[in-house]
Amino acid sequence: MTATLPTTPTADERIAELRGQIDQCDAEIIALVHRRLAVSQEIGELRRATGGTRLSLAREKQVLARFSAALGGDGAALGMLLLRQGRGRL
Repeated sequence: MTATLPTTPTADERIAELRGQIDQCDAEIIALVHRRLAVSQEIGELRRATGGTRLSLAREKQVLARFSAALGGDGAALGMLLLRQGRGRL
């Protein structure tokens, strides 16, 4: 009876595993963006129904600051894309 050593994945196998993880992350991000858009639309509808403006610039500044603080300049750009989608423009 010969003992077998555990095998380690090849670089290609590991890359495939990691890409699978990225694909899962992307699916989760897409689902969260859809959820965020639905919430944003409901907020806009409630604001309009109560005579308010569709947008709150102060709130948008808070969102952009949060994304920028967490992710830097690219985070601010990502936050802006999400805000634009929530407004129905992308």
